[in-house]
Amino acid sequence: MTLQREFPYTHQAYHRPLPTDEWTEYDLPLHRAAIDAAAARISRHIRPTGPVRYRPDVWLKPESRQMAGSFKMRGALNALLRYAGRSTGVVAASSGNHARAVALAGRLLDLPVTVVLPANALPAKVAAVRALGADVVTEGVTFHNRDGLARTIAADLGRPFVHSSDDWDVIHGQGTVAAEVLADLPEVSTVVVPVGGGGLLAGTALAVKSLRPDVTVIGVEPERADDAHRSLATGVLQRLEAPADTVADGARVVSLGVRPFEIAVTRGLVDDIVTVGEEAILTALHRIRQDTPVPAEPTAALPMAALLEGRLPAAGPTVLVVSGGNVPPAGQPDDHSNPQEHQGGIRRDTA
Repeated sequence: MTLQREFPYTHQAYHRPLPTDEWTEYDLPLHRAAIDAAAARISRHIRPTGPVRYRPDVWLKPESRQMAGSFKMRGALNALLRYAGRSTGVVAASSGNHARAVALAGRLLDLPVTVVLPANALPAKVAAVRALGADVVTEGVTFHNRDGLARTIAADLGRPFVHSSDDWDVIHGQGTVAAEVLADLPEVSTVVVPVGGGGLLAGTALAVKSLRPDVTVIGVEPERADDAHRSLATGVLQRLEAPADTVADGARVVSLGVRPFEIAVTRGLVDDIVTVGEEAILTALHRIRQDTPVPAEPTAALPMAALLEGRLPAAGPTVLVVSGGNVPPAGQPDDHSNPQEHQGGIRRDTA
């Protein structure tokens, strides 16, 4: 049954009841069962990403080694498996790792995929998605209108729209990251993840708090894109006026999704969301690449930046989720290799 809920949002678009689905009626064991089901469902398609020790009490969860180069593959697979054999395809909107993950999941499941990308997306991004067999729409697309255009295309084609973070199947798929952390490191006391639209944060909070409520869940976002930090502090959904100019492209969204906000803020399942500066992100990226065998892109370095800046609890075993590692193709310069080269300028992810 479709439920109607009032949410305490201040933005004009949310001054009305929002139609949601059965999962909005909050039930933590129900979410846990959905995450466990997702883990079983996607297990044959994903790679294990066992923890990598960084310090005696700090581990990295290298989701950058995952299929399609990021944790996004988990949510994409869990969502598309629902439609395999029951739909003529799916539609997604993204300028980053979600696009690549949905395209690859569609190819694995023999499910046609249409991806809406901004017209100014890097050619390498567009080529990577097309190479995986997806139809790509870019004409007239901007960051601001891409979701609306994608929903229109989905309606015209009679296909479901798979949101990058505000979709329960996607969130439960992302929750399998933290479920693996708890299984691999039962002694963990803190799990730290990057924050953009909030899909990974929401999935992590559901997986952790449903089984180990004593474990701390912390999100990290750039200071320039601090909407989630302010949302948690105020209890109302905060929105940026425009995508932030930050090196962490995966965090260049204007707000948390409805479902992530419900989980993180309304239900209080996230303990803290901290922010870090641009130079801290680049320094953390350099440290991961120089000190570990784990691939990383700037957004994935947010948890490490929080660690290096002293923004995390000092005691107890900590896991930093390295969310993705899509880097420029061979032969193209990597603008994030050394933070000393970036004084006065901000570079962006290429994934």
